[in-house]
Amino acid sequence: MESENPGRPRLVLVVTLAGLFAAYLLYEVLHAGHLEQTSLFYVGIPAAIAITVAITARPKSATGMAMATITVGLALAGPLLGEGVVCLLMSAPLFYFVGLLVGVSIDYARRRGGHAVAVAAPLLLVALLEGATPFTSLPRDEEVTAVATAARDTDIEAALARPPAFGPVTSSLLRLGFPRPLGSEGRGLAVGDTRTITFTPRRSFGINAPLEPRAMTLRVAERAPGRAVFRVERDTTLARWMDLREAEFRWRGRRLEVTFRYRRTFDPGWYFGPLQRYAATQAAGYLAATFTS
Repeated sequence: MESENPGRPRLVLVVTLAGLFAAYLLYEVLHAGHLEQTSLFYVGIPAAIAITVAITARPKSATGMAMATITVGLALAGPLLGEGVVCLLMSAPLFYFVGLLVGVSIDYARRRGGHAVAVAAPLLLVALLEGATPFTSLPRDEEVTAVATAARDTDIEAALARPPAFGPVTSSLLRLGFPRPLGSEGRGLAVGDTRTITFTPRRSFGINAPLEPRAMTLRVAERAPGRAVFRVERDTTLARWMDLREAEFRWRGRRLEVTFRYRRTFDPGWYFGPLQRYAATQAAGYLAATFTS
């Protein structure tokens, strides 16, 4: 029976550290260039890990080593991110997909030739450039709508005019760590009336670091019978994740429609676009339920 190579654990450690170091260097470069929300980050980092793993030690399976290194990197980053782990969980499938694409291409090229790399390289380049420039970006302006039906004794217009009583969040996605509304100041539906919504504070890095308060200020910008549009004037809650512009309320009888208009800030759009639309729809649904219950 062939004994296990005693140098194998050391090789695995070297390859893992090399891949993580390459990812760290790329992160620092992208962070300095304010590109940490682009495809260059979310596609480039797993690609850098997979390529570095393959170049460093030529393991039997570049795919296996890339997947293992990405897993270690995500596991190490998770405890440091606090509530930012939500972004980590949402981006993890993309990391694994890119690592798998690069790893499988390298492994196939070693066995059969360079055809797989010739196919994968242009796909990876397109994915890297998506969102990096205005010419390679998918549309960023988005709109989602949620509908709720009020109880028979609920006056929707009166409910919208007074401070809401926020209930528990039931969406599985939003409960992962998204900021939760705690209270609201302001009332009225006339043009110029404002609302300031306070959310759960942000936990910062560092020992004994103070909590950072978060809030969103909205002002009634348009008003018509059965319709009110709140425009976001200040936002320290969602600004890192999306650029929320407006919240429109339309009601008739017992039916309330809540529409969010926002601008996507994360790339690649083909991946983060659907995720943000789903999360925004869940948030609009929560708000619609708040004013109809």
